[in-house]
Amino acid sequence: MHDTVEEIKKKLDILEFVGSFVTLKKAGRNYKGLCPFHQEKSPSFIVSPDRQIWHCFGSCGEGGDAIRFLMKFENLSFPEAVKELANKLNIAMSSSFSSEDSVWKKKERLFLINRTACDFYHFVLLHSKFGKKAREYLTNRHIKDEIINTFEIGYAPSSWDSLRRFLYKKKFYDEELLDAGLIVQTEKGSVYDRFRGRLVFPLSDARGNIVGFSGRILEEDKKQAKYINTPETMIYHKRETLFGLHLAKESIRKEKCVIVVEGEFDMISPYQAGIGNIVAIKGSALTKEQLLLIKRYTNRVHLALDADEAGEEAMKRGIEEAEKLDFELEVIIFPEAKDPDDAVQKDPVSFKKAVASPVAIYDFLISHFQKKYPEDNAFSKKNIGEELIPFFIYINNPIVQSYYVKKLANILGVDERSVESILRKSKVKKQPFISQKEEKKEPKGNRAEMIERHCLSILFQAEDVNKSITLIKEILDSTDYLYPAYGNLFQELKKWSNTADTSFNANSFALLLSPQLRSVYDEIYLSTSLDTESQDQNILKLSYEIKRFSLRRQLQSLLSSDKIENQEKMHQLSTLLKEVEKKIAKV
Repeated sequence: MHDTVEEIKKKLDILEFVGSFVTLKKAGRNYKGLCPFHQEKSPSFIVSPDRQIWHCFGSCGEGGDAIRFLMKFENLSFPEAVKELANKLNIAMSSSFSSEDSVWKKKERLFLINRTACDFYHFVLLHSKFGKKAREYLTNRHIKDEIINTFEIGYAPSSWDSLRRFLYKKKFYDEELLDAGLIVQTEKGSVYDRFRGRLVFPLSDARGNIVGFSGRILEEDKKQAKYINTPETMIYHKRETLFGLHLAKESIRKEKCVIVVEGEFDMISPYQAGIGNIVAIKGSALTKEQLLLIKRYTNRVHLALDADEAGEEAMKRGIEEAEKLDFELEVIIFPEAKDPDDAVQKDPVSFKKAVASPVAIYDFLISHFQKKYPEDNAFSKKNIGEELIPFFIYINNPIVQSYYVKKLANILGVDERSVESILRKSKVKKQPFISQKEEKKEPKGNRAEMIERHCLSILFQAEDVNKSITLIKEILDSTDYLYPAYGNLFQELKKWSNTADTSFNANSFALLLSPQLRSVYDEIYLSTSLDTESQDQNILKLSYEIKRFSLRRQLQSLLSSDKIENQEKMHQLSTLLKEVEKKIAKV
């Protein structure tokens, strides 16, 4: 595996690769953007093209190389990330690679089983007499052959074990099929196909791997569930799955928004009509995990859920998580249709107009509750307020919240202060208990550490590192650093400067360091956006500040001792401290 990894690192440009997921802007030698792994409004995510590494200086504190980025972004194991990048770069995998990770091997096996099952279902639908009824069903729903092939829709025959027998011939056995969720085991130990007599939709992850299936009955039957899905497996998690994402993700990036619908046909019909930035949730709940998945591609979500009680509840439940993740949430309304599929079938032109004119989620809720309580009396107004205000709690932006408080007050015909009063009371009820100890938690680091880190970072990124280190190496010594690792890095930089016969190379210098010191170096190298215009001045000032902190610490140490011989030393340090403070004032 080592050879494969090294080849990936040589061929892959981290700036281009990470830049395809995160919007990055140049900041000195490095590039900066919003971290994709936690919610933030000020960019703290730094990428270094020189070092081919990235690091987040925000709350998540993650960092690493391109492989580590893909692992984190796509929730992959190390072997999975290496394989994906090797395929992307046309790098041959080393022969020992496949045996190095048992979990990865099992996932690969499950993906292969699902792919083989998908091919079976798809073939049965298109090329067998057993699929005739399902083909007619799709024709009646106006689904074209091209779309059937794009989504690889299939049909599971009304047989107890046709899939099992087929997969057995392909050398897949019951234990694996149970792990994939394709067969069911009875209490007596016998097994049978999970999907029988149903239209089958493959469920894929964002990379196109088939993780499970959803099966729909062809005729309404109260004795059977309309849909059945693959149970939770090693590779399928309902809360993390968005139907059609692998087909829609590029369109979502391009359109900078995603339309979220409920169910496969609600996604497929609009997709066939030319709406590419659309995905479907499984069930009626939009989960935090699905929102985090969407966050990789856009922060604008347009909900187009069913016009029934379940769909409305799903919209409401999604608001809290969407606000926490700073999404722009809007609703698409189809006045004459019960769901997006129905809307497309009735009038494709009106459907596209509705898609182009979404309504802000809070405007939708106001309209919804006005219809629910239409009477013009005090009790109806009270009900509208009580239903709406709990949603206003989740609005993070004070301007947006103030706008809707004012709008609601006008609708109810009351003073804004009345609405704000109820809102405050609701917030108190909603707010979790926080102990005083937690509230007074100290921030990470301190000024001394920040100055030491900042100074080293500017040194490492300087246009002429040798010139910059020469400027300050008589001012500072490694013992002046409060943090030993920073002092050791400074010492190594001075050593390099004393023997340097070439310009500074960030990667070559890293090779001179121990593995522990190298990780500190990587983090520091990324921690500052270089201001080249005042580089020397910054380095001088920061060095004097480090010296000032060092002298103060030494004086404090001597003050704690009553030894007479310390008096002369204290006088020397005090004199030196005054000189350093004068120089800080002049720089």
